[in-house]
Amino acid sequence: MLRSCTAALRKLRALRGRREGASPAARDPVLARRWFSTEKVIPKDHALPNPSWSKDLRLLFDQFMKKCEDGSWERLPSYKNSKLVKDQLSQAQLFTRGYEDGLGFEYVMFYNDDEKRTVCLFQGGPYLQGVPGFLHGGAIATMIDATVGMCAAIPGGIVMTANLNISFKRPIPLCSVVVINSQLDKIEGRKLFLSCNVRSVDEKILYSEATSKKLPLSILGLFIKLDPEKSLT
Repeated sequence: MLRSCTAALRKLRALRGRREGASPAARDPVLARRWFSTEKVIPKDHALPNPSWSKDLRLLFDQFMKKCEDGSWERLPSYKNSKLVKDQLSQAQLFTRGYEDGLGFEYVMFYNDDEKRTVCLFQGGPYLQGVPGFLHGGAIATMIDATVGMCAAIPGGIVMTANLNISFKRPIPLCSVVVINSQLDKIEGRKLFLSCNVRSVDEKILYSEATSKKLPLSILGLFIKLDPEKSLT
């Protein structure tokens, strides 16, 4: 209830600003700070706890942070904007970080270099609903792809998905927490093969299984060849 009231107030302020002809900076205090402040803006790491995280997600986060103390595991930071985009794409942001806290994809990833393994602790918010009361299949597919992609990118550099096969075993309740386990199985030349499963917090329920083949971005680019003499339509 409080969240919906806050959102309504934000919309009301935005509409009031437009009616009064206020500048973009006046309507958006964050933008105003960027325009007029001499302080460097520090990007927000979204892979850290926020008030929308459930008790289960916080508990798992604390457990993995303890595993990081001996150096066997590493928490992976996550930001909305990629440092790789060009100036004309400066407004582009990571798809899984496009929602406000608590509404969409809430997650944090941990990586074990010795085991070549990535674990994602994921909580799907109410904007990711498919069948009423359950997470949309496309949302969990997105998080599977993001997790195996990270697992492949650390040893393989910039990669893209060449193939992703998912078996959905049972639906995931909306706003619940799941653990996505990804493993690098083998490398053949410049191809990386990975496997993944999605389980409940207590690991007793198997929600999904997946296999994936990743290729370096440069390799995929070899398959994209256009004939300038032919129309694209």
